[in-house]
Amino acid sequence: MILIRNGRVADPEKLEINAFDVILDEEKGVIAGIGFYEDNGTYAAVIDAAGCVVAPGLVDVHVHFRDPGLTYKEDIHTGAMAAAAGGYTTVVCMANTKPPVDNTETLRYVLEAGAQTGIRVMAAATVSVGMKGRELTDMRALKAAGAAGFTDDGIPLMDGALVRRAMMLAKELDVPLSLHEEDPAFIKNNGINRGAVSEKLGIYGSPAVAEDSLVARDCMIALDVSRTAEQGNAGGRPESGPAAKTAGSMRAAGPEKAIVNIQHISSRGAVEQVRLAKRLGARVTAEATPHHFTLTEDAVLRYGTLAKMNPPLRTEEDRQALIAALKDGTIDIIATDHAPHSAEEKARPLTEAPSGIIGLETALALALTELVEPGYLTLPQLMAKMSLNPARLYRLDCGRMKVGAPADLVIFDPKEVWKAEQFRSRSANSPFIGQTLKGRVKYTICGGKVVYAQSDS
Repeated sequence: MILIRNGRVADPEKLEINAFDVILDEEKGVIAGIGFYEDNGTYAAVIDAAGCVVAPGLVDVHVHFRDPGLTYKEDIHTGAMAAAAGGYTTVVCMANTKPPVDNTETLRYVLEAGAQTGIRVMAAATVSVGMKGRELTDMRALKAAGAAGFTDDGIPLMDGALVRRAMMLAKELDVPLSLHEEDPAFIKNNGINRGAVSEKLGIYGSPAVAEDSLVARDCMIALDVSRTAEQGNAGGRPESGPAAKTAGSMRAAGPEKAIVNIQHISSRGAVEQVRLAKRLGARVTAEATPHHFTLTEDAVLRYGTLAKMNPPLRTEEDRQALIAALKDGTIDIIATDHAPHSAEEKARPLTEAPSGIIGLETALALALTELVEPGYLTLPQLMAKMSLNPARLYRLDCGRMKVGAPADLVIFDPKEVWKAEQFRSRSANSPFIGQTLKGRVKYTICGGKVVYAQSDS
């Protein structure tokens, strides 16, 4: 048994934070007790969490570990190390590897490699064969082989009819379909917002309408699929028993019932589309990244390619819209979109360098600084966005502080100041390098085993 003493336990289910001790059963890998306990000398280890928050291990539904095929950027081992250092105990790898995860063989490779890391590495498979957007993969076979969900992240799906078929299958298989929403018809230079900064740089960029238009389309398709599922038309029979929902109760359904997840939302227009779709009853969730609720397009002038990502950093009005949507529940999830690239790639000219930044090791500190300190979210609410809701989206039993729940925990000091200088990721493409951050992970525990200790780094 492991005893964690003197910490404040953040419970994202009850939205409470209390001064409790926690006992972990190492053998069973579960939480064995939450309350007040004395160190009687019988515990295998005692962790003093004075001044720290004890919370469910973070869950990231959007990471790129670049394995197979692009391991000079990251591999499953280094990605998992970065995740553990950031407080993450579960991650979902995106499928745009080389080759892509559109077959069971590649999927099994990722899952088997992930099983050797110490954290829970899950994998999404592609929606379309070869990520070409023309033909659906064998979603049933991939789900049976362990696919956690489906996404062509990095490439938008332009065939609306194919998207609807994929949503229907995702609903049938009870897995989420995650969508990258950028219509290339509106984009001349990706990774940079179409606006004042792009004008200053002489670059057309990527306007918000590229995102807004696809989010609107897919929210309405999701609404149609949600209603079709409600009426029982998907398989010719109405749903019955505990799974059946009235239209009214369906509107209240959380991430655990979502069919569609809108990835890395960045614009206020897209936020409004999600808000409307939810109000109408669509089974849809949305995720936001720390860089999108922390930075604006002006960061491109300061950090160059380290501030280039898809969708791009947008205006202060967009950033504030994301924060408001996180506060009111329109955005359910914080995900990093951890996207490693080599220094050589990021050294290319702005219009030629790849988009994306790493994020696993700075996400918690940025969320504490930008969301909790100003009072937009409480600590338990933040844990809901970073652990409970992501877990529910993928139908997992983690993300909870409850006896019998998986012993996946993060212990962090919300007040500790540190500088982001060294990363466990293989790459270091981040605009936050060298910046002083507040809130530091002290321990990450997965399955009752310590997989990261800050004193060891």
